[in-house]
Amino acid sequence: MFNKLKILAAKSAIKYIKNNNIIGIGSGTTISHFIDILFTKKKNIKGIVSASKSSTKKLKKYKFNIYQINKIKKIGIYFDSADEINKKMQMIKGGGAALTNEKIISSVSDIFICIIDESKYVKNLGILHPVPVEIIPLAEKFIIRKLLHIGAIAKRRINTITEHGNIILDVYKLNLHEPMKIEKYINNIPGVITVGLFTQRCADIVIISKNNQTISIINKKN
Repeated sequence: MFNKLKILAAKSAIKYIKNNNIIGIGSGTTISHFIDILFTKKKNIKGIVSASKSSTKKLKKYKFNIYQINKIKKIGIYFDSADEINKKMQMIKGGGAALTNEKIISSVSDIFICIIDESKYVKNLGILHPVPVEIIPLAEKFIIRKLLHIGAIAKRRINTITEHGNIILDVYKLNLHEPMKIEKYINNIPGVITVGLFTQRCADIVIISKNNQTISIINKKN
């Protein structure tokens, strides 16, 4: 069922592809389905900036042109999914440990389109998933103590090393009634690379596939 919903949402996102555009691609199972569908629009795409090795590998299989982000000035549209997203289009991301690249690429992009099934659309962030934080290993115990000061419990994600050679802490019991404030607090802890709260760079468009096989589209401009 979930794969069908992910495919349904991915198909609806294709219509935002413009001619001869450079686009960004995130990571995860929904984006993997999106890449399969994206192949049908290959002639309309100049190149792609990818957020993860797994997405890059699949894009290369379809012979897309891969661009390094330092070689271009901007990206037209960035497509990604989320672990959770609220009505303000604030997100928790990083279940696949690619949060740093995802935050960089989404920040460079003009438009961020988030593709989800309805299970990811929540009233309050942090109900279903912990908040991932990519950190320098040297600072692990220090960061865990700093998070404990605000009532959160952080656990190192087992057998996970990011593409930048760092580790992931999954943070539970965060008070996310003011998620932007929490994002800034965690970002300011020495040793933190990225926190998987996307409250400053939110999605611009959210495409939600529903269990009744319909699509809901939320646009920040509306």
